[in-house]
Amino acid sequence: MPSVVGLLEQHELAARRRVDGLREEADRIQTELATAELEWQEWAIARRRVDTVLAPDDGATAEAEVTADPRDAEVQSTLRDAAKPKSQVPVWRPGLAWSVLSVDYPRILTALADRARLGQGPLTCQEMAAAFGMDVVPARVEALRSKAKRLVARGWLAEQPPGRFTLAAGGSGPGDGS
Repeated sequence: MPSVVGLLEQHELAARRRVDGLREEADRIQTELATAELEWQEWAIARRRVDTVLAPDDGATAEAEVTADPRDAEVQSTLRDAAKPKSQVPVWRPGLAWSVLSVDYPRILTALADRARLGQGPLTCQEMAAAFGMDVVPARVEALRSKAKRLVARGWLAEQPPGRFTLAAGGSGPGDGS
């Protein structure tokens, strides 16, 4: 007859394996979600570019005809108001939405917001590359580091200790206007 401690250890091991399996599944789903959101953002950008190209000569766009979702109109007005021309990363201020950032930046912010929500610590650029499903090679890591440093310089992220990034104290998520 097995001991009580032995039975408890077996149950604990089974529970630990289940938790590990669920964590792997959650990571996979989170990666798929980030990829789907990135694809959606790319298509939205493509639609806006086509709209700009097809706009009348005065440069105005037919936003009311093209934008079916009122949130899209809100994002476009925020884009016009928040980002200066040729600025990929505007300086963060209260009420500024993540949608003003170009494609890769919200992905970084989302990963760090998820970590903060789960009570996990900061991320390195190597960890971000792995989480995004990228090859963890110097070129990819340095590209992420450049973007993360730009977000730090503009107040979106904090970097303490050096090389480890978290959300800046002011913003906590895309729905909070950060």
